Amino acid sequence: MSSATYARIRSNPKFDELVSRRGRFAWFLSAIVFIVFFSFVAFVAFAPDLLAKRPFEGSNITIGICAGLFQFISFWILTLLYVRRANGEFDALNAEIVNAATKETQ
Repeated sequence: MSSATYARIRSNPKFDELVSRRGRFAWFLSAIVFIVFFSFVAFVAFAPDLLAKRPFEGSNITIGICAGLFQFISFWILTLLYVRRANGEFDALNAEIVNAATKETQ
């Protein structure tokens, strides 16, 4: 693409909308990851006895292992949410912006 096309894309108000919506969503998901991860680290540091407890009598699994698995599952779910929204809403808005910019050159 030419620099004129890039300029038209950047001047499109929908481009600003795309950047702000995608940024807000990414920061929201990042905050969730931050909270989940550092909560686990805080529990390891300040409540190791709680994480060492076994949820079922005679089980080899501890609450700490369950919490670690919960992290993996929650991060996969957050990634899935981002990919679905990026491939749907964000890509549709992106295509709209690019189509508007390329129509102006023709």
